[in-house]
Amino acid sequence: MEIVLIPGFWLDGASWDEVAAPVRAAGHAVHALTLPGLESRDADRSGIGLRDHVDAVVAVVDSVPDPVVLVGHSGGGAIAHAAADVRPERITRVIYVDSVPLGHGGVINDELPVVNGEVPLPDWSAFEEEDLVDLDESLRARFRAIAIPEPLGVTRDGQVLSDERRFDVPVTVIACEFRAEALRGWMAAGNPFVSELTKVRDVELVDLPTGHWPQLTRPRELTTAILAAVDR
Repeated sequence: MEIVLIPGFWLDGASWDEVAAPVRAAGHAVHALTLPGLESRDADRSGIGLRDHVDAVVAVVDSVPDPVVLVGHSGGGAIAHAAADVRPERITRVIYVDSVPLGHGGVINDELPVVNGEVPLPDWSAFEEEDLVDLDESLRARFRAIAIPEPLGVTRDGQVLSDERRFDVPVTVIACEFRAEALRGWMAAGNPFVSELTKVRDVELVDLPTGHWPQLTRPRELTTAILAAVDR
């Protein structure tokens, strides 16, 4: 299977290393993406928007002959969902890692502080306690060292979706800082956060209790959850 790993904000393809290696060892082709503007801290991020990131994922999907599983972490989940909207016939499953599909017109996060026209990793105090579970001082230092500012447009551009066949693509949500039970409750209550998810015809919810960055805090367990979803 062709598996495309899409990082969340501030992270490049190397942030998936502890997941990508064992997934490859399991026999899959892995594409751990570094999205436009995230190549380095010195990269030109001006003018890069959400659609540029979606197009980068679609280009990878189009470059391989076999069906694809998309794995989107955090804001990468919105990108994965938009790519599935563009190529629903090529995507066999989308796996959302502590994320859910973002509906048409939604933005990933327009509340993050802007510095010099881009969005750097903010101070830890900007995050909820649930985000930081298992992210000890060593991992925080590692994250801070590898973090790359996010292009402003990616954080604030509106999601653009047009093909309802996206709802036919099976979905797995790996729930970390929020639990599967909470997601089910939000879906039943019509919470706007999961409005797009409720329209998907085949949804699987899996718990992986940790903070918002399981590829850093629980890479082995995340790998197991991804491989199990791929097998299905």
